[in-house]
Amino acid sequence: MNEDRIAGNWKQFKGKIKEQWGKLTDDDFDVIAGKRDQFLGKLQERQGIAKEVAEQQLTDWQKRNPDFRWDE
Repeated sequence: MNEDRIAGNWKQFKGKIKEQWGKLTDDDFDVIAGKRDQFLGKLQERQGIAKEVAEQQLTDWQKRNPDFRWDE
């Protein structure tokens, strides 16, 4: 996937991600910048959850939002 599509995809879904995980800040999103591993780290930190729980929450969210693709 090219960088423009990733950036557009990220902007499109950022709002949906904020709805799901409201504790994430705009600064967190700047750090995450569409990267899955960065997202999981911030999710664990802000929500105070284990890595496995963060992974499951993200997997569940992605099932509900199949058009979203991460910049691995």
